[in-house]
Amino acid sequence: MNIIKTVNSELCEEMQYVVHKSGLKVYVFPKKGFSKYYAIYGTEYGSLNNAFTVPGEKEMITVPDGIAHYLEHKLFEEEDGSNAFDRFAETGASSNAFTSFDMTAYLFACTDKFYENLEILLDFVNKPYFTEENVAKEQGIIGQEIKMYDDEPEWRVFFNTLCAMFHENPVKIDIAGTVESILHITPEVLYKCYNTFYNPSNMALVMVGDININEALKCVDKYVSADRSLGEIKRYTPTEPSSRVQEYIEENLTVSQPMFRIGFKDNQPDMSGDELLKKEIATEIILESLFGKSSDLYLELYESGLINATFGTEADIQKQYGYTLLGGESSNPKKVYEIIKDKIDYYIKNGIPESSFERAKKVLVSQDIKLFNNLEAMGNAFIRSIINGQNPLEYREVVRSVTYSDVMNRLKTHFDTSNCVLSVVKSPNTEI
Repeated sequence: MNIIKTVNSELCEEMQYVVHKSGLKVYVFPKKGFSKYYAIYGTEYGSLNNAFTVPGEKEMITVPDGIAHYLEHKLFEEEDGSNAFDRFAETGASSNAFTSFDMTAYLFACTDKFYENLEILLDFVNKPYFTEENVAKEQGIIGQEIKMYDDEPEWRVFFNTLCAMFHENPVKIDIAGTVESILHITPEVLYKCYNTFYNPSNMALVMVGDININEALKCVDKYVSADRSLGEIKRYTPTEPSSRVQEYIEENLTVSQPMFRIGFKDNQPDMSGDELLKKEIATEIILESLFGKSSDLYLELYESGLINATFGTEADIQKQYGYTLLGGESSNPKKVYEIIKDKIDYYIKNGIPESSFERAKKVLVSQDIKLFNNLEAMGNAFIRSIINGQNPLEYREVVRSVTYSDVMNRLKTHFDTSNCVLSVVKSPNTEI
């Protein structure tokens, strides 16, 4: 196998990359002298992928909502009744996993026995074991998790925002599904999803630390079979109208102060690589320029008491969906909503100050430099970049390539105040 090495001399960082014979993309980011190791093993498969065509078949199938998250839970369970968490604990490693809208990932961090832990990771992810009994047992556990999140104000204000923005895109569906939907999950459908999306050519393994890639590849050879490369996966994403579903959505839960999110829907999906990254960076520059903690608007809202330190921004710009959120706590979220819309319209008409644009770019570059001091943050960020077809070591070059014109165009197309939404969660007797 041909190991490709890329060096960023400015950062003094290196990336080693190889495509395994199975199709698995393997990356090592060497950190000489570090006593900690981190590995993350992910597949481009999340809650969005509830309709697809299995490689080699012609008919599209639809699976129950929440199955990607369910599958993540079940993979940790071993055939002998133990689980992978126990195996990691025996080596002193900490392990975890997560499912997002478009990715599922399994990870561990350790200070010793890296290759032993890597074998555990590769072993259990590549050795599914589903039975009627263990699938049924998990339904109660995940059902309780779903009910818990149904009563979590932060989760509700977030998902209500997505429901107000998106008509058809399954990003609006809770990642864990519903208590009703998970009742339809069976071993057969779990194996079908596993065999489709846990195809090595649909996966990536990212390792950060003082790691020898050849030793790591010996572990990969042992557990990842070349025979499992199945070919193209046809994913179905419904056509999404450009319009919002509704401008305002409200839910009553017990909170000390109303929570709110202002949402902007991305109507330019189906990008990847540097094109997608430039769009994400332009969005982040806007958020830092207009709503960062040193911006005029943030100071105005904070000093007037309309927001507090919980106010923040979030941009999630991916291949199959995208949105930007602003929010926090406020005694008067509707007034904050109107002020923010007016300010956005002002900047669309008059332009973002070029000094703010340049400062925001410097902030993004400095954040990228800091990233390389945190192995977990590196691994989590880089597997996302890799799945999106981007080179993690070239992030700063892409930031520098984003022009003022790119940012203004993004402001005008994405931050459409006639198509944004306001989601509020408040206590039942609170008037806003």
